[in-house]
Amino acid sequence: MTLTSTIPATRVPESGSVLLRTLHETPAGPHRTALRDEAIRTWLPLARHLAHRYTGRGEPDDDLLQIATLGLIKSIDRFDPTRGIEFAGFAIPTILGEIRRHFRDRTWSVRVPRRLQELRISITEASNKLTQSLGRSPTVADIADHLGTTEEEVLEGLEGARAYSARSLSTPVTEDGSTTLADTLGGADHDLELAEMRVALGPALATLDERERTILSLRFFGNLTQSEIAEKIGVSQMHISRLITRSLAKLRAQLDAG
Repeated sequence: MTLTSTIPATRVPESGSVLLRTLHETPAGPHRTALRDEAIRTWLPLARHLAHRYTGRGEPDDDLLQIATLGLIKSIDRFDPTRGIEFAGFAIPTILGEIRRHFRDRTWSVRVPRRLQELRISITEASNKLTQSLGRSPTVADIADHLGTTEEEVLEGLEGARAYSARSLSTPVTEDGSTTLADTLGGADHDLELAEMRVALGPALATLDERERTILSLRFFGNLTQSEIAEKIGVSQMHISRLITRSLAKLRAQLDAG
């Protein structure tokens, strides 16, 4: 079976091969440009047929046909009939390559390795074939056996496929629509960065005497000024300032040592 035979007979251009040979033998000029345009129109059913294979995969049909047509044009420009090969056999891989490249490079919401992108396509194709042959949805083991790979790789491909499309942050997540997906997302917690420091601070504070701990507590937790602390403790403000400086130096040394 040739690649041409995979196209419905009514869609295989009868004069397409002759037209391509004539195009190849015609020198550059207006006549060759007209022949090229005619060749594109003649073989356009091939591009349309191949684009139709990918219908229903999230891309508009018009976009798929445009990509397939681009592959067809590249094939016509590169085809050399003197090599003795059918044009369909030369063009089909080129057109399919353009379509798959479009899915791989342009339709993923989050960039993932090319290996996972190609694995997703293989898994999708395998799943469709197995669903028809088995009469049920295939399991991960079925797909792995069909592709000749491991179940872990299939699971990795399925997980990577989740990056193919993204949900809008405005998507409602409650029945009344009052809460959106964005409302459920957490924000940066700056206090979390201090969690480790707070854990270490307890033992460090234990190394200070009672008066030093009292003064630091009044200053940083009670938000009292040095004058207010001095009045409570019964010493001068200057002395409070020195005690705070000394206490903080002790804490810093303890934390650095820890």
